[in-house]
Amino acid sequence: MAATAALTGTARAASDPRKPDSRKPGPRKSGRRSSGARTVVVLGGGVAGLTAAHELAERGFEVTVYERKGALGGKARSMDVPGSARGGRRPLPGEHGFRFIPGIYHNLPDTLRRIPFAGNAHGVHDNLVAPSEALFARTGLEDLRFPFAGWSSRPAPLTPDEFRRALMAFLETFARLPAHEIAHFAGRMLVWFTSCDRRRVGDWERTPWWEFTRAARMSPAYQRLLCIGITRNIVATKAEVASTRTVATMLEAFVFNALGLGADGPPDRLLNGPTNEAWIDPWAARLRSLGVEFRTGWAARDLRLEGGRITGAVLEGPGGARHTAEADHFVSAMPVEHARTTWNAAVRAADPQLARCDRLQTDWMTGIQFYLTEPTPIVHGHINHIDSAWSITSVSQAQFWPGHDFRRDFGDGTVADCLSCDVSEWDKPGILYGKTAKQCTREEVAREVWAQLKASLNDTGRTVLRDSVLHSWFLDPAVELGGSRATNDEQLLIHPVGTWANRPTARTAVPNLFLAGDYVVTDIDLATMEGANASARAAVNALLDEAGSGAERCTITPLHRAPALEAAKRRDETRWRLGLRNAYDVG
Repeated sequence: MAATAALTGTARAASDPRKPDSRKPGPRKSGRRSSGARTVVVLGGGVAGLTAAHELAERGFEVTVYERKGALGGKARSMDVPGSARGGRRPLPGEHGFRFIPGIYHNLPDTLRRIPFAGNAHGVHDNLVAPSEALFARTGLEDLRFPFAGWSSRPAPLTPDEFRRALMAFLETFARLPAHEIAHFAGRMLVWFTSCDRRRVGDWERTPWWEFTRAARMSPAYQRLLCIGITRNIVATKAEVASTRTVATMLEAFVFNALGLGADGPPDRLLNGPTNEAWIDPWAARLRSLGVEFRTGWAARDLRLEGGRITGAVLEGPGGARHTAEADHFVSAMPVEHARTTWNAAVRAADPQLARCDRLQTDWMTGIQFYLTEPTPIVHGHINHIDSAWSITSVSQAQFWPGHDFRRDFGDGTVADCLSCDVSEWDKPGILYGKTAKQCTREEVAREVWAQLKASLNDTGRTVLRDSVLHSWFLDPAVELGGSRATNDEQLLIHPVGTWANRPTARTAVPNLFLAGDYVVTDIDLATMEGANASARAAVNALLDEAGSGAERCTITPLHRAPALEAAKRRDETRWRLGLRNAYDVG
């Protein structure tokens, strides 16, 4: 299919540091089983909701999950491209955005190991595959490759001086920045690594990443590689406003991961097939086997509070039908922008932390897939198109799906690969139309992203992407464009300075209401599947405490803390109390 044809029309074959079948229509009234099992309503069927249901069901609770979408998995799910199947093949695989499960995650991988998968000794976890490299694609410049082949699970020694040398060597090798800027960034990161927890929350949470790294004084390459690229492309937050605490926490974790310290696996991992096939569907099957019931297409609209407790969740289903689900306990596991719409004035008055959630912010980070008629394994891993106007990241998926032959299994028999992209910047002009993504139609977004991909990859005398191999595209249906107002039904929590204080805990002041989701306080402090999973575990533990259950509590594994740096942090704690700067915070 010619590129001009492919790019027209709609998507087509294309801890706080502070038992009814799901396909049958209609919900049932939750109540106690004859065995006396305590009942729980989980509102939301994404990673947080499914994790909570999993942990509760294993502990003997009767769980019903209500999900407003017609499918489980939330933003993590994959989906079929409508009308794309031909000749007995499956529809082309679409998704909200590609999967990224780094070795810094511990709680989510534990859940993956507990989901049975035929032929896998360690369940779904064995469906994780490790790329051998990552790429920073520079427009008009030589690309920067980051090999992962040397990753080892055996820890390397780490002291402040050894850390500085390791980071400088890393940047010297790959970033090709002036020596004084490399030394400067290494010094700034050393300040973070040796900062005590009080300073991290008291100072660095209130300091933008741009200011912390002193980017305004540095070269454009420094700004693009180490400030803008890290925050916008990966965290979907602008460097000028992003909390240093959030950004540096993740950088610290990835440095430890690269050094083999406290990691579950290599720095980058993907699934070996479409997400639903490799993870979500087996998970739902496992939960059904544990007695969990699913009601999809039912959206939570309100929570009824009587006598200081939630007595029911008001749900709206197909055709506007209303139903009130009753249970002993309620876990709100929806994204914050949806969860807070269910907290009426009485519920908010019962717990002030809920009202503070109104100050939490979300932004757009949305996926688009391009289907290609030739295998196009640009690099064996993720690509950060660091100079792209719309902060695009991508991955060629076919090379990581060994059990699938795209032409044999998907679409019309001509698609050989899927280049799956995430678009993180929706408010800056593009290079093709001079419009922001939100001002474009869906077709214009597809053409613009394709143009930015080519500008990023088809430079320095080579052609990586050709219009002639572009078959079709699929843009996340949660995005609505082309009208008077662009909308996105599945946004991403972002982390501007000072927002940590507005993050709620899993336990609320309402005894039988618990919160799970990537906006809830977790150690990872980032909108991730790991944060969603860890928060759900915290919610279940709080529920078990409230219920007086003797069941074993969920394990919640924090991010790695390097023992060799603890002495430096203790010294910094003393300096913090005396009102002094970090010992390495000079010049």
